Amino acid sequence: MLSRVAENIYWVGRYLERAENTARLLAANATLHLDLPRGITPAWEPLIAMAGAQDLFEAQHSDYSEPEVIRFMLGSEQNPSSILSSLRAARENARTIRDYMPREAWELINKHHLDAGERLDEGLSKRGRHEYLKRIILTTQTLNGMLAGTMNHDQGYHFLLLGRNIERADMTTRIIDVRTDGLLPLENSGLQAFETLQWVSLLRSLSAYQMYRRSMQARVRRGDVLLFLFQSADFPRSIRHNLCNIERSLKTLPNHESAIRILYQAKSRILSTPVEKMPCAPLHHFIDQVQIALDRVHDEISSAWFLPPH
Repeated sequence: MLSRVAENIYWVGRYLERAENTARLLAANATLHLDLPRGITPAWEPLIAMAGAQDLFEAQHSDYSEPEVIRFMLGSEQNPSSILSSLRAARENARTIRDYMPREAWELINKHHLDAGERLDEGLSKRGRHEYLKRIILTTQTLNGMLAGTMNHDQGYHFLLLGRNIERADMTTRIIDVRTDGLLPLENSGLQAFETLQWVSLLRSLSAYQMYRRSMQARVRRGDVLLFLFQSADFPRSIRHNLCNIERSLKTLPNHESAIRILYQAKSRILSTPVEKMPCAPLHHFIDQVQIALDRVHDEISSAWFLPPH
């Protein structure tokens, strides 16, 4: 397989997953807004922090109001992590390898990008936002199913899975980080009773609420939620589950030893760390370490199989 083809397939997986997870986060934040008392709104600034785009956002906007954040996260061409930018990047990577993936998948990726741009005004309005974000999520999941059911499960497919699972693990850590640090002004004594809503919102961001209730068989509590999302072996969006999937894909490829070594260290640390007992500051530091490990795995993949950067 050509290095160029492998890299493009890898980034198709990453960009599609990034668009879906950004849509999930925005949808969950909007739902949390509906659940809170009148006059109380969740903060929008942490969503920009999740994307690591504070400097870029502040250079273009004067405040973190809901309309400005939504526009920046949905359709800003200046924001490389916006939904529209992610879908455009996925389309461009797929366009160069159209002969390698099923034609139906390429056509759906192209349509996905075009529809997201044409319907952007719906997503920017409060009335149409829920359906817009739901369409982004469902179309991406349809694409994942189509690729799983029609693409040869060869090395190319494993590069697609590598991109998807690295991005999913990274976005899960970012969503946890945002949800556990400052979405609700809980220092206000009147909001203490609504803290559980924050954890329900975190689970809903990852479509994890029902699976959490089945697995943990307990009410929604901070420690149990963190334990489930970090250490569950069964939930497909937990960090442990994604690291195991990355490992399986790596083992189908040559020259995987360095990346596997980093994964083993990260998995061991996740399983041995009592995340359910960690206060916010140590948890934030721990999440940083997991993200650094994922970045190192990406670097190893790039150096082993992709063309060197110009």
